[in-house]
Amino acid sequence: MTQPGEASRPHIPLQDRLRTLLDGPAPLDKRALLGTLCAEVSRRETLAYAAGWNDALAEQRSRSARGPRQD
Repeated sequence: MTQPGEASRPHIPLQDRLRTLLDGPAPLDKRALLGTLCAEVSRRETLAYAAGWNDALAEQRSRSARGPRQD
């Protein structure tokens, strides 16, 4: 499940995104930088977790649609 606007946002590798944050136009103090980095990593972890659940649910639905297993 994606958050609003996630589908339209281009995929930027985490390393590139972190480099952008570190080399950004406005220097951030250490606390602000750490907060920004933590938020970015957390957002990506949440998206990856949700994607994993979506994959598992789709697989389960596919198995259920095929009917009970015959052993």
